[in-house]
Amino acid sequence: MQEKPKKFLFSSFHFSLSYFSSQYSKSCSLFPSYYAVFVALICLGERRMSGKAIPGGAKPTDNGKEHDHSSGAVGKTFRVLREGIWEHADVIDCRKLDNGQLEYYVHFDRFNRRMDEWVPRSRVDEKTPVDKDHDPGHITLDAGETPDRGTVTRNQKRKHDEINHVQKSIAEMDPTTAALEKEHEAITKIKYVDKVQFGKYEIDTWYFAPFPEEYGRVPKLWICQFCLKYMRLEKTYCIHAPQCQISQPPGREIYRKGSISVYEVDGRVQKVYCQSLCLVAKLFLDHKTLYFDVEPFLFYVLCEVERDGAHMVGYFSKEKESADNYNLACIMTLPPFQRKGYGKFMIAFSYELSKIEKVVGSPEKPLSDLGKLSYRSYWTWVLLDILRHKNQDKHGNLTIKDLSDMTSILECDIIDTLQAINLVKYWKGSHIVCLPPKSVEDHIRSADYRPPAMVVDPMSLRWEPFARTPKVKKY
Repeated sequence: MQEKPKKFLFSSFHFSLSYFSSQYSKSCSLFPSYYAVFVALICLGERRMSGKAIPGGAKPTDNGKEHDHSSGAVGKTFRVLREGIWEHADVIDCRKLDNGQLEYYVHFDRFNRRMDEWVPRSRVDEKTPVDKDHDPGHITLDAGETPDRGTVTRNQKRKHDEINHVQKSIAEMDPTTAALEKEHEAITKIKYVDKVQFGKYEIDTWYFAPFPEEYGRVPKLWICQFCLKYMRLEKTYCIHAPQCQISQPPGREIYRKGSISVYEVDGRVQKVYCQSLCLVAKLFLDHKTLYFDVEPFLFYVLCEVERDGAHMVGYFSKEKESADNYNLACIMTLPPFQRKGYGKFMIAFSYELSKIEKVVGSPEKPLSDLGKLSYRSYWTWVLLDILRHKNQDKHGNLTIKDLSDMTSILECDIIDTLQAINLVKYWKGSHIVCLPPKSVEDHIRSADYRPPAMVVDPMSLRWEPFARTPKVKKY
């Protein structure tokens, strides 16, 4: 039978969690949301108070602790061997394996959190702890400094961070966001599932995901690429795989061109599948809080079709009814299929759906740095392509509203994109699109103009908008 994801709820908090779920669980991978912190704090408290052994982890001691901190290394900084280079790393946690050996969970100072990992004790130089304040080899940079160019401007730093996917530091956030971010990091800082087997791919995970207790602490999970059932043991997976009854996502195929297919899956109808999909996505998304309340969402699963079935490569979700006309809530491409154009394809697909709905759409805001970079690249390509053909026609003028009607892109998104490439001016209370032919051609030849590797064919799309609930007037 399908193993259903378990809700992390216990009786004394059932009402409050249900309320928070209904009010605040509309979330997105593209921006930080902190409903998960509330859930995870309760989950953590339940596990700590229970003192139960957790499969795949160390046995608890009498006081309920799950890991062995007797080495005294936790909380200190050491040199850790990474790909043949000694890097400074903070030891966050440690665990004792079944063979009695210790492993440390470390965060490398110069790398993103997704590079955190469990390392054997042999890769840690415990003889010489690092003093960050006095160690000459440990360089700490202020917000406006780089090691080779000295002080840079805020604008230069912003562009550098966007290109290199650098998230804002806690010091750069407002006090409320900073406090929530600290809580979020405290709850999700330890990634217990190191790898997942997804079809023929063994994938290194990036972030913590709140799998049920008996699955969430094993170093590797086996996941069926069709039904998304997750398993702890390879032998269970080998028994399940040939017996799995489905060979495609359990929804309606709404797009097919060549070997590319998109399925629409209703979160209310296929609740277990969509919950599993969200848990898998969380392994590769830092700020994602939608795990169990999937009923208000539609999921669009992108697949590569082969002889044995439709293999998922990514997905995006959107609300069935959005008061703000958001056309995308969460988007994820599995690591083996990244840098192949699937991300931009799904962004373009979301706008094709908005065109059929005859509405102007936009992703949920605010965007993360990585989300902003992806969307800015897509918007730039779409708008420059239209402006180039407009210059060739040499008939009439284009307004921001004209561009919005043609593309279903929100007017403010168009303005921000054109301002970034200096093709719009603000004059006498309105924005004017500037179309000097040389400027447009220069941008088309630049790195900003990146034609997508894959484009959506509207003729291959067979879709009707979700029936919205009619609003009842109150008297």
